[in-house]
Amino acid sequence: MNTDRKTFNAADAPAAVGPYSHAASANGFVFASGQLGLAPDGSGLVAGGVEAQAAQALENLQAVARAAGCELGDAVKVTVYLTDMGDFAAVNAIYSNYFSGDDPPARAAVEVSGLPLGGLIEFEAVFAQR
Repeated sequence: MNTDRKTFNAADAPAAVGPYSHAASANGFVFASGQLGLAPDGSGLVAGGVEAQAAQALENLQAVARAAGCELGDAVKVTVYLTDMGDFAAVNAIYSNYFSGDDPPARAAVEVSGLPLGGLIEFEAVFAQR
């Protein structure tokens, strides 16, 4: 095991829904676990469909990044998991509010058959450590 490995949990993000940390770092990178559109207070998925869940998931990802000493602007790769690729344009509109400018991170978007707790979208990211 690499001795510079460290894990992080964000107090202002929803608790993990399984046996994992919000993020782990090693070798100059922070690997953030997938974030759903869960309310940080533990009340479940936010209401309002994929747009609301996308915005909340990105807020949660931002909280996780900050707990690890990063910002969303430090992302080098983002993966988007959608239960319906028909939501791609709506998610891009929300996403562009968080990742804009001339140098957005690399990204992949994948349609999946289901997400934990019935979520419609999940974001995970890799960040360059500050």
